[in-house]
Amino acid sequence: MQWSDEGIIIGTRRHGETSLIVELMTATHGRHLGLVRGGRSRRLQPLLQPGNSVTATWRARLDGHLGYYALEGTTSRAAQLIDSASALFGIQMLAALLRLLPERDPHPNLYEGLDAILDYLDDPLIAGGLVVRFELKLLDDLGFGLDLSECAATGRNDDLAYVSPRTGRAVSRSAAEPYRDRLLRLPAFLLEAPSQSRPDAAAVADAFHLTGYFLARHVYEPRGIEPPEARQAFLGLIARRRDAA
Repeated sequence: MQWSDEGIIIGTRRHGETSLIVELMTATHGRHLGLVRGGRSRRLQPLLQPGNSVTATWRARLDGHLGYYALEGTTSRAAQLIDSASALFGIQMLAALLRLLPERDPHPNLYEGLDAILDYLDDPLIAGGLVVRFELKLLDDLGFGLDLSECAATGRNDDLAYVSPRTGRAVSRSAAEPYRDRLLRLPAFLLEAPSQSRPDAAAVADAFHLTGYFLARHVYEPRGIEPPEARQAFLGLIARRRDAA
């Protein structure tokens, strides 16, 4: 068995004295592990860092085997990521989110989303706006997507300001008025096209509260696991920006 693909390193772990098991998020083969012989060598260590993009060739005798990777670097981000707290927490958080997916299950939209985020992780507000959209994509791919296209009560798509915690559907400001205290706030930037703009810290915090509610309800609690510590640390950086504003 053999294939070649683009990939982004999201984690490594030691194997034996000299090798590493490398975890990639690939463009067409999903989250996929493979062994890199000599991966702990001085020559390969700079390449095998989370956040780096590579071209990967995977080989194994049978499809179900761990297999071996031959990797060639295409974009190195390790130096940028290691110098920024938000980047370090961000890549750890994104890796933890991707591990909620079945291994080897293709998710090309999430690969594209990950690739788009990595160069902005050193700015927690730009990155925050992109990462929270990534969480929305993840919920959708897991079968728990939110419907933010129109108001659940009126069918109109203007002035959407809340989300029902029961149905995951958007609600307009006027329709929500009688019971808005029971709804989740819907930041306006989530209804706009993605960009490298910097939404304000309060809006980003509201957006993470929204996605965090549905991740907890549909993913973490049913699986009996806690949200990743890196998510809490990343949100802490955003909260400090909000409090300083």
